[in-house]
Amino acid sequence: MSKSKRTGARGPARDVVLGMERLLVGYGDPVCAPVTVDVARGEALCLVGANGAGKSTVLRAVAGLLEPLDGTVRLHGEPVDERSVRFRREVACVFDEDAWFAELSVAEHLELVARGHGVRDVVEVVDAELEAQRLTDAADQLPTSLSSGQKRRLLLAAALVRPRSVLLLDEPEQRLDPTGREALADRLLAERDAGTALVLATHDVVLLRRLATRAVVIDDGGDGRAGAGGTCRVVDADEAAHIVSDPVR
Repeated sequence: MSKSKRTGARGPARDVVLGMERLLVGYGDPVCAPVTVDVARGEALCLVGANGAGKSTVLRAVAGLLEPLDGTVRLHGEPVDERSVRFRREVACVFDEDAWFAELSVAEHLELVARGHGVRDVVEVVDAELEAQRLTDAADQLPTSLSSGQKRRLLLAAALVRPRSVLLLDEPEQRLDPTGREALADRLLAERDAGTALVLATHDVVLLRRLATRAVVIDDGGDGRAGAGGTCRVVDADEAAHIVSDPVR
């Protein structure tokens, strides 16, 4: 057998971008069991679990917005620091907060984000993203005047209009209509296939099946005490989809 075939049998080496090692999160007390998992370029890691299980809290710790109670989060082997130039250059986030400049129009906000991250041809890039997010007709509006779905698409546009090697998304499907969810799945699949590392909390079965390379089931410990006695386990996309479809399983 040739060397290339032997290498292929083992699979290509993974270029790990983010790593969580016994990550324990919460607000004074743990909200879920410790998480140990990593994600490489071109992979999409989905966080699944019941409402209140701790998915968003884990994601905020990964984003450097919440100090872990224990364990570590590393970007390229270094501790995550959301204030560092490297982190801000590489990591784009979408959470549920209204993170925009209220006094700027939709287009002006996106142009400011793009310029701040060194994007060339800012107007062309922003125009393309406005079209992709179906926001062209709202380009001159203030964010506060948008519908809830439009506001969600603006948050997504702000993450996608700038360079990134990592995308962190907290239930990005929220407030999107079926057309918007399908477009989101297409866009995130393209991001993954282009080599972006994705970590997202989601309840959307279609998004899971189309996108996830692996998933983490966020577990509260199983005995009524958050973080006690349980294990946040890594599963494949099919098992994660079954869990999301039947959360009492």
